[in-house]
Amino acid sequence: MQRALDTLHEQVTQSERHRFTALLRAEVSTQAQALKVAIAIVARGAEVLLVCRRGEEPLSWGFPAGVVKPGGSSGAVAVQETLAETAVHCTVRKHLGSRVHPTTGVLASYEFCEYLAGEVRNADPLENLDATWVPISSLTKFIPTERIYPPVLAALEALA
Repeated sequence: MQRALDTLHEQVTQSERHRFTALLRAEVSTQAQALKVAIAIVARGAEVLLVCRRGEEPLSWGFPAGVVKPGGSSGAVAVQETLAETAVHCTVRKHLGSRVHPTTGVLASYEFCEYLAGEVRNADPLENLDATWVPISSLTKFIPTERIYPPVLAALEALA
């Protein structure tokens, strides 16, 4: 195969050889994108929506979340995943910030959401064990303070 390629390469014109060389040197865009998740902080009065993730020991409570595909919107994913996981409709009110999540190592985008409608239920039993409203004043009984992104804690404390 190499001999055939060498023979063909010898038979091409100088301009074809330059064009081939230029194509070999052309950089192909191979930008890697970090895994990104959207995390929905859904407030209803003095309560916040939590889900209990399946398969994590000890039991691990957290906010509804989902993967943001390249070019996707964190806000849209937060709203969609909240509905898919909990049957709760919400709308994004404010982007609270982003960080590399200290536990998972993925880029996490935090969206502060307002409850619109729906009765909470575990709508995704493959991913979660439970979904419920928790008083903001009791949040740290479910998620340790050091695991909560400080802007999330500040936004929720302003409501409590």
